[in-house]
Amino acid sequence: MNELDYDALQVGDALPAFETGPISRLALALYCGASGDHNPIHVDTDFAHAAGQKDVFAHGMLSMAYVGRLLTHWVPQQALREFGVRFVAITQVGDRVRCRGTVVEKLTVDGERRVRLALETVDQNGQAKLAGDAVVALR
Repeated sequence: MNELDYDALQVGDALPAFETGPISRLALALYCGASGDHNPIHVDTDFAHAAGQKDVFAHGMLSMAYVGRLLTHWVPQQALREFGVRFVAITQVGDRVRCRGTVVEKLTVDGERRVRLALETVDQNGQAKLAGDAVVALR
């Protein structure tokens, strides 16, 4: 990770995006164990069908974790000042999650230079799955 130049950074600049591989049932099971979120809607096909779903689907927080990875590949974790998301659509098994971020504001808070970022994930078809924002401190 290179140190970012606050003065050179402009509103509209994009973070380096990344895309996951297809979401697998194994990834969902592993995320259940790692996160402690054992909601059967994410791993039990029979339960998902009984709930009116065509299949199990990814945890919303898994997509948030991918966006967290986007952020921490751009700045050190300790630079994170705010981070929030809302889930806008279900991420299905087999979807690829593309994580993107854009600088929407440059600001100074108590002498600390920061940027506000718009964040999103979309699937391989461009359908939005998550939207959010973050504020990070830069040197």
